[in-house]
Amino acid sequence: MLKKDWAPISYWIGDGADVAETSYRPFSDKHPEVRLIVRRVKPTPGSQLALFAAYDYHALITNRPGEMIELEADHRRHAIVEDVIRDLKYGVGLNHLPSGRFGANAAWTILNVIAHNLGRYLGRIGLGRDAPTMTTKTLRTRLLSLPGRMTTSGGRNTLHLPKDWPWAESFTRMLAKLRSIPQPGICLRT
Repeated sequence: MLKKDWAPISYWIGDGADVAETSYRPFSDKHPEVRLIVRRVKPTPGSQLALFAAYDYHALITNRPGEMIELEADHRRHAIVEDVIRDLKYGVGLNHLPSGRFGANAAWTILNVIAHNLGRYLGRIGLGRDAPTMTTKTLRTRLLSLPGRMTTSGGRNTLHLPKDWPWAESFTRMLAKLRSIPQPGICLRT
């Protein structure tokens, strides 16, 4: 691909990525020609650099009609499944199944997926925009494994958080949003 073939795209780092397209015939001449769309990304601060590498390349093959830039953006939007799989493995424990029996591992998988989804819902409802970037492990270590103390005085429960706990604001905002959700089956009259 020539330098003139690359089109800049909106990316999370300014002027950090370009896209180009060419045709590609996989395997042999018997197969139909498809579109090969390549995104090149400048290395980000802190990433491991390869010797003589100016870009990281990410390719996708498609036969969908449409504009190259729109197809590449659509591909990036759908590529979050890998993040979900990684989150299931390392956030809720699906990297090691506990048993040699299929039924036990199936139950373990179902319970882990339920825990993952509850964590995602909790984060999405309570944290809003911050939740999609937070993994289940981060949500658990920052906001659910709470380093606080619960006291009762006058029949009222009070949660005392550590004085300089860095996630106190996120936790109290999340708790306030979750408390404001009406409970199912209760009719609120105004």
